[in-house]
Amino acid sequence: MSGAESVVQAAVLAALRGIDGLNGVYLAPPVKATPPYAELGDLLSGDWSVKDCAGRELRLAVSVRDAAESNARVQTLAGAVGAAIEALPRDLDGWRVASVVLVRSRVRGGPPGRWAAMVEYRVRVLATE
Repeated sequence: MSGAESVVQAAVLAALRGIDGLNGVYLAPPVKATPPYAELGDLLSGDWSVKDCAGRELRLAVSVRDAAESNARVQTLAGAVGAAIEALPRDLDGWRVASVVLVRSRVRGGPPGRWAAMVEYRVRVLATE
């Protein structure tokens, strides 16, 4: 991972860990976790440089998993995940967040009583140094 990816990943993890109602936030599928929990997937990165400044366009996806009778709680938590990502600090270590845009979200059921929500964002950053 380059500097931008690790800095944005750390900021997103910190934001997600501040969400009430999640029992954990993970970077990979957890071996043992109590729902509801969130998982930050891989970050996809591309060049978003301009003439005189390095930049990156990052795609990130967060999955929220829950076990409940309805999907109400997973929908609420997915909304909180989106709000946390959209509220990322604009000044990060060596990078400035230029934009945060929701790409897509969805909620789906799995086995009876199991729910998953996914939110995907595009985050564009420019180097400040």
